[in-house]
Amino acid sequence: MSLQIIHTADWHLGQTFFGYDRDEEHEAFLTWLTGMLAERQADVLLIAGDVFDVANPSAAAQRRFFRFLREANRRNPHLQVVVVAGNHDSAGRLEAPIPLLEELNTSIVGIIPRTDLCKIDFESLLVPLYNKEGKREALCLAVPYLRQGDYPASDEGKDTYVAGITRMYRQLYEYADAQRQPGEALVAMGHLHATGAELSEDDRSERTIMGGLESVSTDAFDEGLAYTALGHIHKAQRVGGRENIRYAGSPLPMSFSEQHYRHQVVAVTLENGCLSDWEAVPVPLRTGLHRIPAEPASPAEVLLQLADLPPADTQADRSLWPYLEVQVLLTEPDPGFRHRVEEALADKAVRLTSIIPSYPKREDEEDFRPLSYTDLQKIDPLDMLRHAFTNRFGGDLPEELEQMFNEVRREVSL
Repeated sequence: MSLQIIHTADWHLGQTFFGYDRDEEHEAFLTWLTGMLAERQADVLLIAGDVFDVANPSAAAQRRFFRFLREANRRNPHLQVVVVAGNHDSAGRLEAPIPLLEELNTSIVGIIPRTDLCKIDFESLLVPLYNKEGKREALCLAVPYLRQGDYPASDEGKDTYVAGITRMYRQLYEYADAQRQPGEALVAMGHLHATGAELSEDDRSERTIMGGLESVSTDAFDEGLAYTALGHIHKAQRVGGRENIRYAGSPLPMSFSEQHYRHQVVAVTLENGCLSDWEAVPVPLRTGLHRIPAEPASPAEVLLQLADLPPADTQADRSLWPYLEVQVLLTEPDPGFRHRVEEALADKAVRLTSIIPSYPKREDEEDFRPLSYTDLQKIDPLDMLRHAFTNRFGGDLPEELEQMFNEVRREVSL
């Protein structure tokens, strides 16, 4: 028999995007996902962490999650859901409704359980997975986001975060391998940064924690695992050249650096204990992201491009309007530019999120060495201001700004 699995992660329910709520976008995704699960009659849904955007999500975000679980169960009664906590989730809050969610065939692992002897309770991290006929086809190693001390202690005394996580997966695999029946698959879940995974440019939610030192090698995932469902990195991708170790990616773009990502869920088929097929299923994009212009341009050119945007339909749903990031190339400060942008967009069907200024690079930039405390004491503040202005705007400090700066210095010295 086969087992049909849908792998997803990083929903970030409750996220706001530059002050705009994303309720309609998340609702559209969950409605689509519910329909897709019912249409395919999937056996298992794996949610690999970051269900919510913050540890204390709003009541509306929590209701949206629970309504999804209820509706998915109603339309596909045999569906089994396995959820692990991510670094954005509160492990305890996520686990709190487990007694109720068990009625919806939902398993949640947020906290690493321990026995009375303070040993990790590996049995509690194993979730049996069943097919439509109720036959057990696999064991899921449901590992949430691991913090310092969540993993097995080292016998050698000295330890690192990566070594601890690697030890966790290897020991759990050995335990699960001893528990499975012939023909059953082993599936792992995790919310972590795997070595070699491609991160987005400016998304803080998947930021490395210890300068990249927390990235886990794919060697932590035994070759005997049929599939490893990962979360935390928002770009859908395989890891380490292994087709069976994958990030599903986020269903919505979480930053403008994710503008061109292929947002998806992963459909996985297991047969006779092995991965037989996988498919990337695209998530329909409800609300687009626009960067205008594609590369920073002068204020005049930017305003011309904004003027060409389509006019707004006052009767249309504003939540469908794309988010807009404006990129401008400045040679000097332009305090009134934002106002002119807002005027140009007053009747346009877009939602302004941010204006990103950039400045031309100086061709004569000099090599510099780090300054000591003594060096800094010798620098005149006015010289520092002049240098900073020239580096940023490529010109000399205007006389009126210099006068204002000197007036402030005099007032401070009084």
